[in-house]
Amino acid sequence: MENIKWIFFDVGSTLIDESKAYEERLKSVAKMADVSYEYVYQTALAFYKENKKGDLEIIKLLDVKRPKWRHDCEIPYSETEACLRKLSQKYDIGVIANQSLGTEERLKAFGILQYIRLVVASAEEGTAKPDRRIFEIALNRADCKPQHAVMVGDRIDNDIIPAKALGMKTIWVKQGFGKYWKKTSEREQADYEVDNLSEIMKIL
Repeated sequence: MENIKWIFFDVGSTLIDESKAYEERLKSVAKMADVSYEYVYQTALAFYKENKKGDLEIIKLLDVKRPKWRHDCEIPYSETEACLRKLSQKYDIGVIANQSLGTEERLKAFGILQYIRLVVASAEEGTAKPDRRIFEIALNRADCKPQHAVMVGDRIDNDIIPAKALGMKTIWVKQGFGKYWKKTSEREQADYEVDNLSEIMKIL
């Protein structure tokens, strides 16, 4: 990609592996609803394959309280630090993420904040993806035009569609439940699709 100055990453299921946190959430749902974990998981997965937020849909279906998210179950993907370290030598790195309060502190605890120049997270900004405003906030703070930026994320709806509409380049990382998204239109087509962060280093 030419003339790229900034690379923005989503956090969950992009830089950070949330599989254990999702597992704990679905186990809690199963326990509250007095049904099997297997049923909850498979039903949630079916929703994800319909381009819906499966964990929230199963919570609604079973009419239980949404379990608190377990940030303590999150870990960086094995290639996250190497990817950020390498890319930060050539580009400015930013984060645009839907996260609860304390994103910077969590990224610091993971040892990766040192590679990130700008963190724009929904809880602190009062606006969340896919709202274009959160992308505009990030681009304005970075003093970067959309065409000089790349958005890397696992969600077609939250990451790829809005970033592409603004004129940013896009990379879909097929990790977590987001990999089950079925594309139905051109606006959902990322510039690149990768299965993990290591493949991004080959592109950029």
